Order: sequence, then C-alpha cells, then structure tokens
Amino acid sequence: MNNLESMLLRNREFAARHSAGGMLMLSLSRALPKVKAIVVGCADMRVDPAEVLGIKPGEAVVMRNIGGRITPGLLEQLGLLARIGEVAEAIPGGGGEFHLIVLQHTDCGITRLVNNRAMLAHYFETPEAALETKAIADPRAAVSIDVASLRAIPALPSEWILSGLVYDVATGLVEIVAPPAPVRAAIPPMRQAASLGSGRSYEKR
Repeated sequence: MNNLESMLLRNREFAARHSAGGMLMLSLSRALPKVKAIVVGCADMRVDPAEVLGIKPGEAVVMRNIGGRITPGLLEQLGLLARIGEVAEAIPGGGGEFHLIVLQHTDCGITRLVNNRAMLAHYFETPEAALETKAIADPRAAVSIDVASLRAIPALPSEWILSGLVYDVATGLVEIVAPPAPVRAAIPPMRQAASLGSGRSYEKR
C-alpha cells in the first residue's frame, strides 16, 4: 500500500466514524455559525493547528501559508471569506465570541530565506528595503508585527478577539505573545461624543 492509498483508507474510516456520530456538516449555512475561530498558521508539516490546538472538525477556519504571515494574499482570502459569509447569509460564530489567531512557530523554514530578499519582497508585496519591518528571523517579533497590522484593518469586526501565539517545535508548547483582546477597544462614551461632534468616525481612525 502506497502513501496515497493509506490516506484514502484513513479517509474512509473518517467518513464512517463521523457519519455514524452525526458529525458531518452538510450545509455551509448551518456550519458557519458553529465556527469559533480563524487560525492563520504556517504550512510547515510539524505545525498543524488542528493537532497543536486540538481543533475539532468544523470548529475553526485554518488558513496556512509560508511562515503563517499576514500577507496581501492572506488578506485577500479573508475578504473572500467575508463575502462567502454574506452570500451564505450566515455569521461566523453565530454572532457570539469569535477569535482571530495568528500562530507562528520556532525553527520556521521562512527564516532560511532571509538572504532571498527578492523572493521575500515579492511574497510580502513590499520593497526589499522594507523587509526588516517583517522580522523574518524572529517569530515572536513577527507575531507582534502581524497582530498589529490586523488591528489596523478597519474592515475587521472590532469585537473579534485577536491574539498571537508562537509554537515551540522543541517542546510542543504554545506561548502567548500577543494576549487575546478585541480587534479594537470600545470607545469611551465621552470620547465617542467628542468624535461624533467633530464629524469623525472612530472606526475609520
């Protein structure tokens, strides 16, 4: 039996087990309200968020790329996901607590590319001179940078809980680098009144 045949066998076992347990989700509109998080993670085979965080089927949308980085391409995919939710007329999380998690890790392959500046500049869609702002070689700094970039996006729901994690491949443990907090803090009533009085929108600041 080759590797693909083994995978297909495990798929049949998966289908039988989940069908018998009533765990298969047949409708996107019914599945979306059950989603509790979006996890942005690395494509590295050692860092599967489902394994690292014990994510159950249907519990989270997992988006993986090289480094688990927030890139223009990743942001485009987030926009497409938002549009899918609109068309399906379903709110992720059912309108309740919803997490956006940036998960990066130690010993990441992207750190081996620090001298491939043209390739990385194309990946991040940024000038080579700006690559230093991406902290390619430091996953903890990179997580903080990426979480900050997400907070600056007005289209993200302000009530989503955003956090940044780093998985240590040597220990199997996850470290909280950016503690969970709403994408944007609630505006104090007095400040809100002042903003409205000046004709400025808080959400667009």
